[in-house]
Amino acid sequence: MTINNFPIEAVGLDFGTTNSAIAIVARDRAPRLAQFEPGADGGTRAETFRSILFFEATEDTGGTESALSVGNAAIRRYLAASGNGRLVQSLKSFLAVRSFQTTDIMGEDYSLGDLLAPILIALRDAAEAQFGPLPRRVVVGRPVHFSDAHTETDDDFALSRLDVAIRRAGWDEIVFEYEPIAAAYDYASRIPRDEIVLIGDFGGGTSDFSLVHLRPGTAGTSRARHHEILGNDGVALAGDAFDGRMMHHIVAPELGRGTKYRSPYGRVLPMPTWPYTKLERWHHLSMLKNRTTLYRLRELEHDALEPARIAALVHVIESDLGYYLFRSVEATKIDLSSEESAKFSFADPPVEIGRIVARSEFEAWITRYLGEIERCVDRLMEAVGVRPGEIGSVFLTGGSSFVPAVRRIFASRFGAEKIHLGNEFTSVARGLALRALED
Repeated sequence: MTINNFPIEAVGLDFGTTNSAIAIVARDRAPRLAQFEPGADGGTRAETFRSILFFEATEDTGGTESALSVGNAAIRRYLAASGNGRLVQSLKSFLAVRSFQTTDIMGEDYSLGDLLAPILIALRDAAEAQFGPLPRRVVVGRPVHFSDAHTETDDDFALSRLDVAIRRAGWDEIVFEYEPIAAAYDYASRIPRDEIVLIGDFGGGTSDFSLVHLRPGTAGTSRARHHEILGNDGVALAGDAFDGRMMHHIVAPELGRGTKYRSPYGRVLPMPTWPYTKLERWHHLSMLKNRTTLYRLRELEHDALEPARIAALVHVIESDLGYYLFRSVEATKIDLSSEESAKFSFADPPVEIGRIVARSEFEAWITRYLGEIERCVDRLMEAVGVRPGEIGSVFLTGGSSFVPAVRRIFASRFGAEKIHLGNEFTSVARGLALRALED
């Protein structure tokens, strides 16, 4: 297929923790995003694809098997199945976790590559259905530091696993580019003059920053480089970590965190913290839905001093309600971006949680994470030797860039007038496609 009578020349793939996108560029230099079927709320076709799988239990004469749905369709099937299956998401967050070799899903073992490949294949298939055959070469975004990566070796390990999964989707020439650099390509297509830009890309699992000297025309008429990378840094936390603090303070106490149980020897002990640690991490929550964990939780329910709260936790896990819970968390977080307070509301009897959350409360809960972001930005500025006054603009992209406390970090250092917000979900994909034109 051709676009405006030009063949497709470049492909950019943004495989995200929560949402993914894919863009192409033809010789007219205009990036175009692939369109996907609508999400759970219906409406028009979407420019993002949920990085998610749903294994739905199906009965046949041989026993229980599973049917796999991917992306936006997985959300719709999950909502229709009423917990009859297992939702798996935030898989990108496991890339650096060496202990994640396989996981059991309905009696079958799946490697991380087995779970990543269907998402990547579905992304490619959707793009080819719209644009026609894609080139063998793709430029893929990567964070500066992967979630749970503590060393450069961990980052290399995560990158190698991602490389293998992308090859399973049919690409055999793979170039990785830092996600904030990709966002810089998208932003550079709009600037009128040379400037030093601080790029902040806030994903689900990582917050990445780059200082780039940009010149107008990255999306323009030549393949010459129009940027100079001055430095990169990042921290392995972002939107998922913010959500986790809300889960910790609002949801987990209603599900038994902080309560007590009576041991077989008659001692009254604090409820174990391990289920709540999992509960606070979106990508770990689905891992609680297994026979061993549920057996242990039912034992704790029997011995609990407040058994109804532990029964509520068991209900959340058995019914696979993580998506609903985090949708409530996300809605509250979004409301707090524009309001001083918002109501958190979740109901799936016997679980009913409702309370007013003040923005100041939420900001207090995430203070430690805000501090890590601040230190990362300051460390990058110091390493590069650039003073705040030399920064021409600050380009922020990703969902957490709309959190007022996050924006204040940059406004206090560089001035609110220098802050520009990009499309929170597609800036990186467009920039990756533009980057792919250079080589």
